[in-house]
Amino acid sequence: MAISVRIPTPLRKLTHDLDTVQVEASNISELIGSLEKTYPGIQERLVDEQGIVRRFVNIFVNDEDIRFLEDQATALKGGDEVSIVPAIAGG
Repeated sequence: MAISVRIPTPLRKLTHDLDTVQVEASNISELIGSLEKTYPGIQERLVDEQGIVRRFVNIFVNDEDIRFLEDQATALKGGDEVSIVPAIAGG
């Protein structure tokens, strides 16, 4: 069950400049692990030492923020689209 993952510009150097990649995963935690296997170094940019999504990283499943779903336990199914969106600071 392939999941489409949209990669933000700051992380594309890790995905060989791909803006969208496909991974196999049944939830967000597995998705992050799958990304790390294929694109080493990406996991540390997404999660902290405890494996929790960093607060300045937003992850959406089909336009729904995982923080309002089941966080990293959010279930995924084939055809889902996951977007990784770094928080933008400004003022």
